Amino acid sequence: MTLAPFVQIVARGKGRARAMTLDEAQAAMTLILQGNAAPEAVGALLMVMRLRGETADEIAGFTAALRAHVRGTLPRADLDWPSYAAGRSRGAPLFLLAARLVGQAGYSISMHGWNSHQSAAASVRDALDLAGPQVHYSPLEALCPEAFALLKLRDTFGLRSCFNTVLRMWNPSQASATVQGVFHPSYRSLQVQAAQLLGQQALSIIKGGGGEFERHPSKDITIFGLRSGAHIQETVSPILQDTRRLHDTEHTFDLPALWHGTTYDPFAIATITGTAALALWTLKAAPSVQAAQTMTDALWATRHQHESLSA
Repeated sequence: MTLAPFVQIVARGKGRARAMTLDEAQAAMTLILQGNAAPEAVGALLMVMRLRGETADEIAGFTAALRAHVRGTLPRADLDWPSYAAGRSRGAPLFLLAARLVGQAGYSISMHGWNSHQSAAASVRDALDLAGPQVHYSPLEALCPEAFALLKLRDTFGLRSCFNTVLRMWNPSQASATVQGVFHPSYRSLQVQAAQLLGQQALSIIKGGGGEFERHPSKDITIFGLRSGAHIQETVSPILQDTRRLHDTEHTFDLPALWHGTTYDPFAIATITGTAALALWTLKAAPSVQAAQTMTDALWATRHQHESLSA
């Protein structure tokens, strides 16, 4: 079978084209991942979907195919934490210290990703030693080379494709809870709908710093997600009052110094504890975001009672 029938479905022309069903999308992505689709057809399919916008069924179908293609590679974790933001609008990955706090609360975290155009200061991989022993990071190119090749098609197209969204939905460790950050707020609802179609039970999605799961502590933040498989939408108030941007070139963060307490920055600390609070709330470690914030404030205050980070 070729990809042509699926290209025809989405690209027949005005009044005749339609979105793929979940089953059709899964079949199409299975062909692509198995290497049974012509590259021209792959490009046509993804760019037509880019032009008219993908649907929840299509994202769910593509994700189901990716999950089936890479099965049993990772041990099951408590929390899935994708990291696929580009680096153009990123600073230091404060979310790694947030993940460390979640780990110190007793949860295992599966983090997977690939980040393009990152400066040395923004590099996720260069700072992984700060994430702690409970965070297991899997680079996309090793976890699934076929998926990495699809993501890298952005260099050919000059545009992102819906596969960026699929990677955030992937959850390769089959965690019962997942957190996601998006750059474009409109994707929050789409990803919740797709996750529900896939049977996800616990999910939190925010507009995060540069597209990562990392909250701005000085802004209201609206959380889209699932709890026990049902849709939720909740807005929480700022943690502190500060007018700076989350990633401001005039403010750089020394992550080891922050952790060890040799430097003090209330904004950075609130970013860390606020992000961790949202993750712990997703894990049902606390009944509300406010209760989770109290929990992470305490975890931060007692962080040196746990194993310390190397500088």
